Amino acid sequence: MEFKHKPVMLEECIQGLKINPKGTYIDGTLGGAGHSKEIVKRLEKQGRLIGIDRDEEALQAAKENLKEFSNITYVHDNHDNIKDIVTQLQIDKVDGILLDLGVSSYQLDERNRGFSYLGENDLDMRMDKSQKLTAKEVVNEYPEEELANLIYEYGEERFSRQIARNICISRKEKTIKTTKDLVEIIEKSIPKSKQKDGHPAKRTFQAIRIEVNNEIKPLYQTIRDSIECLKEGGRLCVITFHSLEDRAVKNAYIEAKGKCSCPSDLPYCVCGAKQLGRIITKKPIIATKKELEENTRSKSAKLRIFERK
Repeated sequence: MEFKHKPVMLEECIQGLKINPKGTYIDGTLGGAGHSKEIVKRLEKQGRLIGIDRDEEALQAAKENLKEFSNITYVHDNHDNIKDIVTQLQIDKVDGILLDLGVSSYQLDERNRGFSYLGENDLDMRMDKSQKLTAKEVVNEYPEEELANLIYEYGEERFSRQIARNICISRKEKTIKTTKDLVEIIEKSIPKSKQKDGHPAKRTFQAIRIEVNNEIKPLYQTIRDSIECLKEGGRLCVITFHSLEDRAVKNAYIEAKGKCSCPSDLPYCVCGAKQLGRIITKKPIIATKKELEENTRSKSAKLRIFERK
């Protein structure tokens, strides 16, 4: 399968991982395997790639994309469970981990999954189709205030209250079943003069997707767990697309870096600060001008890198 979306900040991620050809690497968000393909190309036979994705369809597509390589282990699971996955695979520590957060290229390309506000498809948005909660349930069953809050917080949508109110009015008349139904409600809720910054439904769709897939709440712990899975000198590269994601990653890095609060005249640390490594990126890396022109998905992307000591 050909993917319409190029992997975001590919070169920066590959450089950031400092790949050891004999090392073990994890792509915790395998998706269409755009990043993974470049990682595994740089591995020798002794090297190993573990590709994790909670979307079984994406895993199958990735297997097809990577069929020429034999040193890959595919795992149908959530990267939030990375410590358990590493334990189950009987791996001690790994040389590098990549997390490309948010919706994957594969999911964007598969319009019938309901992630896209273009076209008319079922309101689904599940990354893992075995879970119960769907976008349809969020849109039709969440109380108005809860809907407004999540659209504001996860979508940074300033017309969140009007959108939530109109969703609740519409669903009283009939169930909101499709992406097109939802888009029409959103378009009516935002003044035409304010519909200049991209598609008017973009932020609301993002918010609902984040809620359906619980993308923010476990993230801080996932980053801490990922750091603990690294060997000495191992690197964690995380690409975020949302301010809440970026904040969770930044805070987890700062905490993992540790900061000794002991007086400078003490010969050794007594405050108990645990220092797991160093932050490589004092400021997040953003896409180059060239990539921004070629790949619209890179517009809000930020890459942060941590190295285990």
